[in-house]
Amino acid sequence: MKTNWHRTIGLILIAAIAAFLPTNNAAAADALLRLPNFDALESKASKVVSISLDEKLLGIATRFLDPKNADDSAARAVISGLTGVYVRSYTFDEDFAYPTTAVDAVRKQLNAPGWQRLVEVRSRKEHANVDIFLLVDRDKANGLAIIASEPREFTIVNIVGSIDLEKLHRLEGQMGIPKLQLEQKESRK
Repeated sequence: MKTNWHRTIGLILIAAIAAFLPTNNAAAADALLRLPNFDALESKASKVVSISLDEKLLGIATRFLDPKNADDSAARAVISGLTGVYVRSYTFDEDFAYPTTAVDAVRKQLNAPGWQRLVEVRSRKEHANVDIFLLVDRDKANGLAIIASEPREFTIVNIVGSIDLEKLHRLEGQMGIPKLQLEQKESRK
């Protein structure tokens, strides 16, 4: 199941990456989602990822990047336009051990002006949902939100600030940005 979901999301993201260019962060404040306090879920979850990097922490992180290293240079280029990276991801050993209403409340925030849906995937059979939104202001991407939920897990990713999606794609698997591993999954066919 995960292979198909991740491949679908990845292919759609690649198409979206080609459509957007680097931007300024004029609307970055509107891109910050209000995430519920999920602290009570930590004792129920078998795996927890919680990342909160505001502009100051992102600035500190760039000091540890080697400008002579290509990967570090790519990370620095993406981070320079961001004001925040927030990830909440929980995996459980039982179905629906988390409050789906809290996840849906985050989804509802994406109905605000400026947010545009890139991807909506619904599977009634697998009880899985994926939404990917961009906050667009004057044809510029200033925020990204990904919400994926399944019976035993959910993940919320909120990237705030000027986003160059092509550069962001190069950072998959770093700083809490999900790694889709498209090349590996495609070769398994």
